[in-house]
Amino acid sequence: MEAMIERCAGLDVHQETIVACVLYGPLDKRPKKEIQTFSTSTHGLLSLNDWLSSYQITDVVMESTGVYWKPVWNILEGDFHLVLANAKHVKNVPGRKTDGKDVEWLAKLLRAGLIEHKFVPPEDISDLRDLTRYRKKLIHTRTSERNRIHKILQDANIKLTSVLSDIFGVSGRCILEALMNGEKIEIQHLRQMVNGRVKADIKMIEKFFIKCPIAS
Repeated sequence: MEAMIERCAGLDVHQETIVACVLYGPLDKRPKKEIQTFSTSTHGLLSLNDWLSSYQITDVVMESTGVYWKPVWNILEGDFHLVLANAKHVKNVPGRKTDGKDVEWLAKLLRAGLIEHKFVPPEDISDLRDLTRYRKKLIHTRTSERNRIHKILQDANIKLTSVLSDIFGVSGRCILEALMNGEKIEIQHLRQMVNGRVKADIKMIEKFFIKCPIAS
C-alpha cells in the first residue's frame, strides 16, 4: 500500500482499555511502529493524548463500534485530525490477517488513505441529537403509560373516556386522582373537580358517576 501520511495512529477502543498503534517515518520507507495500551479513564485518555503528541502524530483513526469511542474523540479532537471508521468497511478491505492486529491494520489503512471518514457532527449538533432522541423516548413512554391507564379503566368498566375527550387534562387528572385515593365522589365534589372549559355537559358527567360503582 502506498503511504500518504507520515505520522498516524490507530486506536482499538474497548470499554476499559485502548490499544494504540503509531506508525511514523518517511513515506518511501517502511514505517516504525510502537504499540501501547491505555486506560479509558480521563487520566488514561490524557496520557494517550500526550503519548501521541510525543510522536508528533497528525492523524488518528478509530472504529465507530458502540459508544466507547465518544469520550476518546472528545479528548483528542482538539489536537489531532480524527477519522471515525466504519467497522464493516474496514473489515471488508482485503489484506487483514488476524484480529490480534486490528489496531495495526487500522493504522496501516489510515497511512495509505484507504479509510472512509464517517461524519461526526459538531458538539452542539450532537447534543441536540441526544436531547431529541431522549425526548422521543419519553413521549413514547408517556403514550404507553396512558394507553395502559385506558386499558385499566376499561377493564374496571370505568368509562371515563365516554364523557371526557382527554382524561389526562386538568379535570380528568383530578377525577383519576380521587378514584386512585378511593374517595367517594359526591356530585358537589365532582362539580368542583370539573374545569369550566370542559366541553362535556356536566349533567352527563354526573349521570356517569352516579352509575359508576367505584364513585358511588
